[in-house]
Amino acid sequence: MPEKTTILDRVHSPADLKKLDRQEIDQLCDDVRQHIIDVVEEKGGHFSSPLGVVDLTVALHKVFDTPKDLLIWDVGHQCYAHKIVTGRRDNFHTLRQYDGISGFCKRDESEYDIFGAGHASTSISAALGMARARDLKGEKQCVVAIIGDGAMTGGLAYEGMNNAGVLPSQFLIVVNDNKMSISHTVGALSHYLTKMVTNPLYNRVRDKIWELTGILPGISKKVVRRTAHSIQEGIKHLLVPGMIFEELGLRYFGPIDGHNMDEMIETFENLKSASFPAVVHVLTRKGVGKEKAETDPLKYYSLSGNGDGQAQESIAPDYSKVFGSIACQLAEEDKDVVCVVAAMREGTGLVPFAEKHPDRFFDGGIAEGHAVTFAGGLAASGMKPIVAIYSTFLQRSYDMIVHDIALQKLPVLFCLDRGGVVGPDGPTHHGVFDLSFLRSIPGIALAAPKDGNELRNLMYTGLNHWKGPFVVRYPKATSLVFDESLAPEAVEVGTWEVLKEGNDLVILAVGSMVPEAQHAVEKQNLDVQLVNARFVKPLDEKMLDEISRQFSTVVTIEEGSLEGGFGPAVLYALNERNFGGKVHHLGIPDEFVEHGDRRRLLNDLGLTSERIAETVSKLVTSTTFSQ
Repeated sequence: MPEKTTILDRVHSPADLKKLDRQEIDQLCDDVRQHIIDVVEEKGGHFSSPLGVVDLTVALHKVFDTPKDLLIWDVGHQCYAHKIVTGRRDNFHTLRQYDGISGFCKRDESEYDIFGAGHASTSISAALGMARARDLKGEKQCVVAIIGDGAMTGGLAYEGMNNAGVLPSQFLIVVNDNKMSISHTVGALSHYLTKMVTNPLYNRVRDKIWELTGILPGISKKVVRRTAHSIQEGIKHLLVPGMIFEELGLRYFGPIDGHNMDEMIETFENLKSASFPAVVHVLTRKGVGKEKAETDPLKYYSLSGNGDGQAQESIAPDYSKVFGSIACQLAEEDKDVVCVVAAMREGTGLVPFAEKHPDRFFDGGIAEGHAVTFAGGLAASGMKPIVAIYSTFLQRSYDMIVHDIALQKLPVLFCLDRGGVVGPDGPTHHGVFDLSFLRSIPGIALAAPKDGNELRNLMYTGLNHWKGPFVVRYPKATSLVFDESLAPEAVEVGTWEVLKEGNDLVILAVGSMVPEAQHAVEKQNLDVQLVNARFVKPLDEKMLDEISRQFSTVVTIEEGSLEGGFGPAVLYALNERNFGGKVHHLGIPDEFVEHGDRRRLLNDLGLTSERIAETVSKLVTSTTFSQ
């Protein structure tokens, strides 16, 4: 029998969605949710958050004329339903897969993806820029920023709002609040107030009263207006949580139920033609449509999927888990050790630390700049802060690292998770620039471990044997070797480790590339020297002296950008020694790496043991022939 068709089968664009009646709209939401569930459970991806925003997404596309009207999403993993109803339903099964569609908004993927969104808190600023451009060009389209899922904890959101309040034209911010922090305000009275204040007639009457008071004598006008304003503000303070928006010049409406389609459609319709900047506060529930995800949205934040290309189980735990274990060990031995994160307690592996040492664990929200400077304050007060942030997100705090930490020589230990290629999350999340943008900072130590045991030793060294910022970066991968019973040992800062002696050439491998290079050398039985270049800064000057005298061919391998990374640092150092040989660099080329299975991406980049073996074998042959 043929498969039963759904309402979703009839929706190829928002134009089709607009043709649906009210009952069909509800069914469409159910169909979209089920489609997300089917694909994410099989292929992997974000789960609870996309499910929670389905109704809101459909309501927005029902009311606004996209893509003429602009919907700018924040925290891009909210956009799954948006992708499905904007012509990507049939390709949605390729979500986050190699050569498939992105897990985030992406401008070159669809005309409906107005602005890329991988990092948080960007939508208001970007949308405000678009609104200003619209006004300058004399255009009339609506501009809507949808922000939520923690993005309101980021300072950039407030910078944008501070600037948005003076906009003299339509601009709408939809706050998707899925934390249920003010759920008690959702009720009949709240619904009534929202309908009232978003009604065009109400706004006309409100404005008319203000105009009429203007014809009163000077002192009477001031008294009446001041009294009316005080009453209005007092009621809002009492009944709604939106005064921060009002004080910034943004009209606040809500909160409204993000799963009540009639209420959302009515509210958005009333505000569609507004001539002022406004905020609609929408309450949603993560995981709607999947009971286990709604009950425990944190556990079901994302799924790994059951499809092909998943990483095989490893005897050793992954680096995130190892980091969390080491942090606990170091904190137990030293009462001054504290941990700081930016809304990534689970992602960085620090749940055990937070549970064991709640008074020494600090979460600054999605505000990496604040987290870094906050850690600087801790360090200046004699504490030993460990700042755990994904490599890609540390980019957001670059000025704070330079000005607030390095310039003041403050001893902060930065532990960068997801260093290198991360896989399905793609270019917004690959941590490939850290070695380059950190290496240029004076006084910083920059290291990468070859395994879990070395991670422990490097963290211990950074906390206790370096007077300034110390950075350790590690990949989203297995730690290979980790013995939890071992005690930490200090490593002399700026020293490398010879893992294998050889004569034909020397390989300088960094961090995650050490085991890959090791396997490559073993497979081909190559007579090459292999060095664990665990410090990218400072370099091992003594060993470089030896290398410049002993070898004519040097190969550097790093899971990071070749522009300004480890390879160029080695080349510069060898040139200073009048090195007359050749230096070959393997790493990330000067381009953004797309999404896909991590192993496949590394292979495409020439950074797997198989590809490294091919490259080194050719160089050995070339070196031998030239001799």
